[in-house]
Amino acid sequence: MSGENQRVDASCTPPGPGAAVAPGPVRASRARRLAAPALTLAGAVAAFAYVGAVDPNQPGHYPVCPLFRLTGVLCPGCGGLRSAHAFARGDLVTALGDNALAVVGYLVFAGFTALWLVRAFRGGPVPRIVLGPAWWWAIGTLALAFTVVRNLPIGSALAP
Repeated sequence: MSGENQRVDASCTPPGPGAAVAPGPVRASRARRLAAPALTLAGAVAAFAYVGAVDPNQPGHYPVCPLFRLTGVLCPGCGGLRSAHAFARGDLVTALGDNALAVVGYLVFAGFTALWLVRAFRGGPVPRIVLGPAWWWAIGTLALAFTVVRNLPIGSALAP
């Protein structure tokens, strides 16, 4: 055995003194993990603060919906700024009256962002919205039905 070629598996032997060790998987710091959800939340808060301060019910501050201007048809987003204005001021009834679908979107966004912040703080995975095709079709059908009903006389309560 003394004259034979001996193979040494480098992964099994400890490095000698002063030898460089390849870094293992690096775990991101808490501040780095919290950066994306915190900045997303800060952007949403800033947007709601602006819309809360600058009243969309006063003409000239925001553009008019192009679909409504050209056709007179309310799209699913029509009334969304007025809804955000009322929501930012704490008037949930008015917000629901201006655009109920938008209020549901605000709440879903708030829940998702809260989950994202908690997971980032604890070092967990980023949450993902994973829905099957049937769910996406259902959401699209709901938005279409909301649009149609709010443009009918019977659905005038859903119009802004």
